[in-house]
Amino acid sequence: MNDIKKMYRTVMDDHFPEKITIEFGDQKLKYRKRTWKLSDDKTGEVIEKGLRYGENPGQEAALYELVKGHLELGGCRFLEPGYGMVSAIDEAAMLQAGKHPGKTNLTDIDNSLNIIKFLLKKPCVVIVKHNNPCGVAYGDTLAQAYDRANMADRIAAFGGCAVFNRAMDRTTAELVVQNYLEVIAAPDYEAGVVDILKVKKDLRIIQIPHFDRLADLCQRRFVEFKSLNDGGLVVQQSPLNAILKVSDFKPAVATHQGVEYRTRPANAAELEDLLFGWQVEQGVTSNSVLYVKDGCTVGIGTGEQDRVGVAEIAIYKAYIKYADALCFKKLGKAYKDLELEIEQGKAAKALKDEIDAETKTAKGGLIGAAMISDAFFPFRDGVDVALRQGIQAIAHAGGSLRDFESIQACNEAQPPAAMVFTGQRAFKH
Repeated sequence: MNDIKKMYRTVMDDHFPEKITIEFGDQKLKYRKRTWKLSDDKTGEVIEKGLRYGENPGQEAALYELVKGHLELGGCRFLEPGYGMVSAIDEAAMLQAGKHPGKTNLTDIDNSLNIIKFLLKKPCVVIVKHNNPCGVAYGDTLAQAYDRANMADRIAAFGGCAVFNRAMDRTTAELVVQNYLEVIAAPDYEAGVVDILKVKKDLRIIQIPHFDRLADLCQRRFVEFKSLNDGGLVVQQSPLNAILKVSDFKPAVATHQGVEYRTRPANAAELEDLLFGWQVEQGVTSNSVLYVKDGCTVGIGTGEQDRVGVAEIAIYKAYIKYADALCFKKLGKAYKDLELEIEQGKAAKALKDEIDAETKTAKGGLIGAAMISDAFFPFRDGVDVALRQGIQAIAHAGGSLRDFESIQACNEAQPPAAMVFTGQRAFKH
């Protein structure tokens, strides 16, 4: 066991080169490897190394920043140097290194930024674990946004990465240190805040470089590489999100056998939740469906093979997370801990029954929520399972031969639900 623990704390050497040049015909992109001079968390010795390890201990890894060159292909000018955020994190930006950063710490920050770049108009917090969001929320204050994002899925957020879109204040920091996080990142930290956070010795505290340029990335493409098992590469443009404001949504309209089908219009509050959810979808592994209510995620279903299945999983998660949040607020403990105490005869079953009844009545917080899918619904079954939970508005790509059936399902619901199309899908693999 001690050997396993040692593996997770060992900072590996890597044998990747200091510089990489990638040629696209006669155009070149030049990259520089990022390393950090940091004190060893055990000995205090200053060492200069790059990533601690890759996705798992034993995997060498390296981080590279684009430093020279630009690429233009087919009229698309890709992102040029000067926008470095995660790849530009240096010692000055690493306010506390905690355990030397590894690959997943930085890719979690990166995907959080991929979501939060669309959510800058109000205080917002994105909590990511294993490169998928656990909870995302707006708030009237940053502290409220963090509390809502954390309580959306307290259990998954444990050991996660939280990214903030405003300078962190003392109130927010005092909430943060009540929980266990691996990484926090923000554009800045108010006076005295870092000292509050440093009570967590292993916490990585990051100040994001060039955060003021984050919004620019919403409409800029970069080159994506996917490595294949045979050593080959798939190269693609990064996606562009076409839905940046509520007016970008398209009415859900379909024609079948000469009959036009459409739903009632979504109201202003519903459109805001649909927009919020679509922005979160940009960072969720596909096939995915998520539910949003009042600017906060309620249930997030990720990476499933069928759309009705992932819609059902997100509902199940909404119920479980709602019950856990209730249990924590009422009893100061996790729902699963309460279940165990009941099995051991240390707690009354009536406590759980009360929480279960309240969760069932609220339908896991889904009544009046919005449903967002990263692609169209091939059948109405995915829509139907959500409507039974009281979902009132749905956004998906549109374009299915059976769109009319999904629209019918919305019109048959009591009360009827609204639907909009995005006109694009948001797959992320």
